[in-house]
Amino acid sequence: MAAEFFGRKMTSRKSPLKKAKSRSISSRKSSRKAPKRKKETAGEWFERLVALQARLRAPNGCPWDREQTHATLRTYLIEEAYEVLDAMKSGDDAKFANEMGDLLLQVVFHSQIATEQGRFTVADVIREVHEKMVRRHPHVFGEKRAKNAAEVLRNWEQIKAQERQGAQERHGNRAAKIEERAKSLLDGVPRALPATMEGLQLTRKASRAGFDWDTAEGIFEKLREECAELRHAAEASDAAKMEEEMGDLLFAAVNLARFLQVDPEIALKNANAKFARRFREMERLSAEKGQAFAEVPRAGKEKLWEAAKRSEKGLGEKGRGEREPAKSEAVGKR
Repeated sequence: MAAEFFGRKMTSRKSPLKKAKSRSISSRKSSRKAPKRKKETAGEWFERLVALQARLRAPNGCPWDREQTHATLRTYLIEEAYEVLDAMKSGDDAKFANEMGDLLLQVVFHSQIATEQGRFTVADVIREVHEKMVRRHPHVFGEKRAKNAAEVLRNWEQIKAQERQGAQERHGNRAAKIEERAKSLLDGVPRALPATMEGLQLTRKASRAGFDWDTAEGIFEKLREECAELRHAAEASDAAKMEEEMGDLLFAAVNLARFLQVDPEIALKNANAKFARRFREMERLSAEKGQAFAEVPRAGKEKLWEAAKRSEKGLGEKGRGEREPAKSEAVGKR
């Protein structure tokens, strides 16, 4: 009874104290907590980004941003695209998202410049691509059906041709004159593309029109032919001919990549990365022996190269994510 009494008594005395202390701690914790922020939608964030870029371009904005033009931003547009590819391969999602944001900023930046000049707005950019994607996917948004990716691509080219015809009818003589000057299946391949990407798109368009090799063996033979012609030009020390034949050889290589469904730009970037990786390993191995790489004799450099290759294979080159999967022709249809 006494224990029960004292138990109740102690409880009755301590409980209010505990409750008061708990309320005090809870109050302090809640006061330290940041107020809950409403999760903003992609559209809201996009509008904030557009407004931010407009602010940077305003009279009292950033001097550097205000000086930029479409021409001065060209390099950044290309660089950001490659940085996105690099981040994609890294497997780091945070980096991937960050670089995608940088690329998106370029679209907003160019659109802001055009807005200031009264030409178009970023809303026009979004509307155009949205309507185009709906229009060019009738097998998804309309009644047309497509059995496979190849049929999708054929329909895509037909729709693009119809769009060009529609533009001519809407804009009258001006568009007609443009069409007269440029009425080719190769129209639409930007000349400003890197050479490998331009070659890929040119040969892809020609292939869709039925101008293609029957098998890859024909292109391998073409490569051997171009190698021989380049060798002859080199032996003759004919600089102009060497440049021409080197171009033919590279074009044939791009065409082979397209035929084998390999993106030549990505393949070359991977080869560049592999060379740089092995070269740095050669430098490391040389330093381990206490010798500067530049001072190593040619035969020694060859041995270091083979050692670097063996080291890479030992690490499991294929498991390092250096290679990209083969690209189907459906990729890059735009």
